Amino acid sequence: MVEVPIENDLCTRIRRSEQALMAHHEAVLRAYGLTMTQYTVLLILSREGGMSGAQLARSCGVTQQSMSSVLTNMETKKLIRRETSPVHAKVQIATLTDEGQALLDRAYQEVVILERALTDAFTPAEHAALCELLERATSILTQQTRHATAPTAT
Repeated sequence: MVEVPIENDLCTRIRRSEQALMAHHEAVLRAYGLTMTQYTVLLILSREGGMSGAQLARSCGVTQQSMSSVLTNMETKKLIRRETSPVHAKVQIATLTDEGQALLDRAYQEVVILERALTDAFTPAEHAALCELLERATSILTQQTRHATAPTAT
């Protein structure tokens, strides 16, 4: 059996990068009273417009039950408003409030500092290559997850 040194393990490196990114974002967002999921909801709603809780849950990678709690908290803070969908009476559509947009704008100004620092750490060609490689890695990880969770034939 050949063992790959841990420093050559791609999954370990991806995980370490993800942990460092999350730790940074959580530290920045804490100052704004936001969790990473709340920030992501604000960002998605700012870019996409109104969405249902189920759509936001899928976009944020959380359960619908978790998203329901997140949205209730955000509505209490007046960061979002929820209104009944004109298409489905049982569906609530979340949209940003002016307060939510203003908070997102302030938090984003700090979050983008890291994005710029990462971009500046690479040449344009390296940046493009890294983005392409990360997309390819994400695709493989997603495929493998689907394969691992697919029911086995008996």
